[in-house]
Amino acid sequence: MTQVQCPGLPADWVNGWLAGVGATVLDPRIRLHWTFSGLPVAVLSAQGADPVECLIESWPDAALLDDMPLAETWRETAAVKRKVPVRAFRERAQTSRSHHHSWALSSTMTDLCVDKDGFVAHAPFDPSGPGTIKWLHHRLKKVYRHVDQTQNHIQDALSGMLELVEDNGLGFDQCRLGSLSDSTKPLVNPVVEVLAFFGLALLPARGTGDDMRLNRSANTTVRQRGWRMHDRQQVFPWPAWGQPLDRNGIDALLDTWEPAKPSVCQTLGVHTAWCSIRYKSRGDSDSTRAFGSKQLWQLTPSS
Repeated sequence: MTQVQCPGLPADWVNGWLAGVGATVLDPRIRLHWTFSGLPVAVLSAQGADPVECLIESWPDAALLDDMPLAETWRETAAVKRKVPVRAFRERAQTSRSHHHSWALSSTMTDLCVDKDGFVAHAPFDPSGPGTIKWLHHRLKKVYRHVDQTQNHIQDALSGMLELVEDNGLGFDQCRLGSLSDSTKPLVNPVVEVLAFFGLALLPARGTGDDMRLNRSANTTVRQRGWRMHDRQQVFPWPAWGQPLDRNGIDALLDTWEPAKPSVCQTLGVHTAWCSIRYKSRGDSDSTRAFGSKQLWQLTPSS
């Protein structure tokens, strides 16, 4: 098993965690686990192959992104943007049912939570954005253009040495935001942003489906896997584990780990846990969205 430690993907960074998971989604040969001492970082591994080379071989091309069911125009279905009518969503969902990347639709929105105007609800990991920062697929394609698909470029991203680019990315990363006292533009790691998008494959969105005639906020009724209610707001806890897991193994772990029970988590190989903290807006006109983190607990070898 060839292993590559990735300082550019620290586990306390929600984008870094999603990116590590996304690597296993892009290539089934890749396994993921996290270091233990100090701040845990991702470790990618593959049997009989360099995981970085595997990632390069499996890196999506522009045609693959264009053919995702989340695209503005897709096959013979109605166009979709940020506000998606129920009828358009259902048409996409039915047409994309057997598509390899149908998760791109189901991990970002759901028609089981609908507002009074008939638009489907967006998942927490599909935040709105200001001005020209539009829907998630638009953001993905925009940041994707910054990626140079070479070993040095991807290797530098995983090692934390890649030069950041001026872009808003997917809109998750609190670290992208500059100083509030000047006009600093958002800066992101484009490779990590693309990988983080594929990490959403394991986080489908749902809704209660109860009385959809009522005007209910997507922030309180839409359900995305992993998100939980805490102090009247949704938070996203995530784990770091010590055993190499592929996509299916991570999928199973997310079903069984319990952030409130570290002793139980230890039996599953989980050694550290974090929880998301939402960016606090500066006023009603501030449409910035971002997620920071706080550590919930870290087990010691003797725990």
